[in-house]
Amino acid sequence: AEGSALFDRICDLPEYYPTRTEMSILHAHADEIAGRMGPQAELIEFGAGSCTKVRLLLDAMESPARFLPIDISGAHLEAAATGLRADYPGLQVRPVVGDYTRGLSLPAPLRGGGRRVGFFPGSTLGNFAPREALNFLRMAAQLLRGGALVLGVDRVKAPHELHAAYNDAQGVTAAFNLNLLARANRELGADFDVADGFDHSAFYNAPLQRIEMHLVSRRRQTVSVGGERFGREHGQTLHTENSHKFTTEGLNALARQAGWRPGPVWSDPAGRFGVHWLDAPP
Repeated sequence: AEGSALFDRICDLPEYYPTRTEMSILHAHADEIAGRMGPQAELIEFGAGSCTKVRLLLDAMESPARFLPIDISGAHLEAAATGLRADYPGLQVRPVVGDYTRGLSLPAPLRGGGRRVGFFPGSTLGNFAPREALNFLRMAAQLLRGGALVLGVDRVKAPHELHAAYNDAQGVTAAFNLNLLARANRELGADFDVADGFDHSAFYNAPLQRIEMHLVSRRRQTVSVGGERFGREHGQTLHTENSHKFTTEGLNALARQAGWRPGPVWSDPAGRFGVHWLDAPP
């Protein structure tokens, strides 16, 4: 829950362009996207979080049949679902608490419903290793067979722009990164010094086209995790996250490899972010 709340704050930061840029794209093209979905479509959002962006699609859709938001944070998801039910009284909202990277068991499609369309915004695909991204797209292609996927991805761009997005002046991204250690202390019986043991570090690795997030040890220290002891030297890092960036050509090639048929791509005027329409195999 704390990580979800911190990420919501990250999305509102002035340096963090992806959320507002993707929102502007969805706002500008929601009618076109909804038209491709068709009437009575069933929308499935992977990593739904606060269910903010999906509202732009729901507002444009013709008689959506059902919304299945999927997220690992159950309390956060249920709060978002409650708000959606209040604002869309005619819409069936059925939250699914689970890890969508490990396969899912979803309710059967509604009888007489339209296409099943996935929604995966926020460039979360970029947090996967390339092989994991391919596996996710293959899984989603089977889950959404005969339907489609609306996929948001962050694009390759100038390193200084990427650096600023992950090193905000308020330190919210740093708190999000350090929250991993707080969770390890709470859930794995670890003894990380969250307050004074590590510094947040994020940088763009251009050859691998990814932002890397690390936690840098401030001193030589020993940490207990799960009953085992691990040494950290001064300056040694814990590599906590990657955020891969894409070109349109690279993403479409990955999608084809997973069985999708790439369709239209919508972007902002500066070309910083892309929203892709992918048709699933029949």
